[in-house]
Amino acid sequence: MMFNELGLLFERAGVDATREDYQQEVVGMNALGKPTRKSRQLTFAHLVELYGMSPSIPIFRVFRRWWREDEPSRPLLALMLAIARDPLLRLSERFILAKSEGESVRREEMEQFIANAEPDRFSPATLKSVAQNVNGSWTQAGFLVGRSQKVRTKAHVTPTCMAYALFLSHLEGLTGQSLFTSRWSALLGGSPAELESLAHSAARRGLIIFLNAGGVKEVRFPGLLMPEEEQWLHE
Repeated sequence: MMFNELGLLFERAGVDATREDYQQEVVGMNALGKPTRKSRQLTFAHLVELYGMSPSIPIFRVFRRWWREDEPSRPLLALMLAIARDPLLRLSERFILAKSEGESVRREEMEQFIANAEPDRFSPATLKSVAQNVNGSWTQAGFLVGRSQKVRTKAHVTPTCMAYALFLSHLEGLTGQSLFTSRWSALLGGSPAELESLAHSAARRGLIIFLNAGGVKEVRFPGLLMPEEEQWLHE
């Protein structure tokens, strides 16, 4: 998930930095301390693959803003954005969420899951590396604990994470109650009452507007999308 690299980069580049600004920091200024120019270029390319790294991309722009404002939310925010953009991480979501809290999560199991879903795509060595990286991402986000022996645990979910899950669901065209039963809300876990409580907290912080009258839910996202983006969403 390159979480540490994001933290270092965001300390140097402002919230409104462009992709070119980030590229200059990583490749030109070697902000991440890579040994060669080629490794800097590869690092930046991978960051772009995972996160977009451009304020012209709504899910990155909102992520970048909320990263600055809410440090405890950062690991799960990064995971959600990476899942939205990375097919392998998105594929692994089903495997991880099927595990109960306290259940062991072995690398070999993840390897087999990916191999079954993507037959003949990876060599054994690459498959092992992919499974390690995927499990590492879920560990950084708080869904797994342990080093060599990983165990499923409950991630720390904040109101900001809830707001981001609702925002991602909104971009998929969902409204009202369906926002709270989306795949993004399911990722967070928790009961319907807990998710609703988190949404109320997010609204009190000014991240979203959340109205619930007679069981009819309405969520609005003022200021998060540009007018032309809103138009694209409704077309």
